[in-house]
Amino acid sequence: MSKRYSLNKEDFSKIITGASIALGGALLTYISTIIIEIDFGEFTPVVVAIASILINAGRKFLEGKK
Repeated sequence: MSKRYSLNKEDFSKIITGASIALGGALLTYISTIIIEIDFGEFTPVVVAIASILINAGRKFLEGKK
């Protein structure tokens, strides 16, 4: 825990993680409204697979050990 009226590296790390989660959620919400309108045709399975990989990579990036 940092001293009052100051921030340490751990605090900054938690702030960045929280901001990343908030921005990621906002970005996914925005993208989901666009993707619904797009017809990927025969490439739909590829798009779904790539989206799954990216979501898993983001989760692993945020989950790491301290």
